[in-house]
Amino acid sequence: MAAPSPFAQRLSVEQVEEGSAFAPKFGPDGLIPVVTTDADTGEVLMMGVMNEEALLKTIETAEAHYWSRSRNCLWHKGATSGLIQRVVEIRVDDDQDAIWLRVTVTGGASCHVGYRSCFYRKVPPKPLERPVPLAFTEAEKVFDPKQVYGDAPNPTKL
Repeated sequence: MAAPSPFAQRLSVEQVEEGSAFAPKFGPDGLIPVVTTDADTGEVLMMGVMNEEALLKTIETAEAHYWSRSRNCLWHKGATSGLIQRVVEIRVDDDQDAIWLRVTVTGGASCHVGYRSCFYRKVPPKPLERPVPLAFTEAEKVFDPKQVYGDAPNPTKL
């Protein structure tokens, strides 16, 4: 028999939006979106998802854990690369269906491509070109992914 969830049941809108019980709403796939930012600068580092186990491990260890959709497994951020995200604060939005992590990052990068942030490109306003181009916002990578991860295939699904 499975252990009862440590999270509160969602009983009413008032309880979820105004109450003091943590009652996260996981989607039909069992996942909740997570935005992760640098605790000092506010810079968005990445967007990921968590299942109940990842959220609990994040709370218990104060290190970010996510659910890897591409690998279909729990993912301790930085376990391979050493780029551990240490949690400074966890917040939840008003209807408790999204999580915000404020973190410090050992090694200074959060993106498996080697950049500091996974948001290392921007879409220019009113682009005249088709397809719409992207402009880089980071000039250099923090680390070389091949040195850290080897020649393993990129887990990103196209």
